[in-house]
Amino acid sequence: MKIVVLEGSPNKNGSTHILADYFREGAEKAGHSVEMIDVAHADIHPCTGCIHCGYEGPCVQKDDVEDIRKKILAADMIVFSTPLYYYSMSAQLKTMIDRFCAFNSSIQQKHMKSVLLTVAWNSDEWTFDALAAHYKTLVRYLNLTDMGMVLGYGCGTPSMTRHSSFLQQAYNLGNQLK
Repeated sequence: MKIVVLEGSPNKNGSTHILADYFREGAEKAGHSVEMIDVAHADIHPCTGCIHCGYEGPCVQKDDVEDIRKKILAADMIVFSTPLYYYSMSAQLKTMIDRFCAFNSSIQQKHMKSVLLTVAWNSDEWTFDALAAHYKTLVRYLNLTDMGMVLGYGCGTPSMTRHSSFLQQAYNLGNQLK
C-alpha cells in the first residue's frame, strides 16, 4: 500500500514527527511505501473560497498544493499527523485540508484509508474529543476508511513522547496495516 503522511507540526523534530516516524517505520517494515510530507513548512496558501476550481481543480493559487495533491491521489492512505493546538489540529494541517476543496471528489471516489496521529501536553480524558470528532467527520465526508488513531496523551515534549507507550502504538498501527 502507498501511504502519504501529512505532517502538520511547525516543530520539525518534535513529538508529532517522532510519532509519525514510528508509524512510518512500522508500515515500511510491513512492506508498505510511506512518503512523509511536511505540510507545515510547505508553501501552502489558505483557500480563498473563490470556487474557481469548481470543487475539482485546478486551483488558481500557484503553490505546493498541486504537487501534494498528486501525491495524495496516487496514494491508498492518508495519515493526518498533528500536534493538538487548542483542542484541534494545527493551523498548518488545517490549511492543507481546506485546500482539499479543489479535489474533494477525487479523494471521495478513491475510497482511501486514513489514520490520525496526534500528541498533546494534556492528559485529561477529554483532551482529544474535539479533534477526534473532527477527524471522524473528515473520514465520513471524504469517504475514507479509518484504520485507527494514536492519541498521545501527555506527550508535550520529545522526551515525554520517547518515554511513552504511544510510539509503540504508532509502530504497531503502521505494522499491522493490511
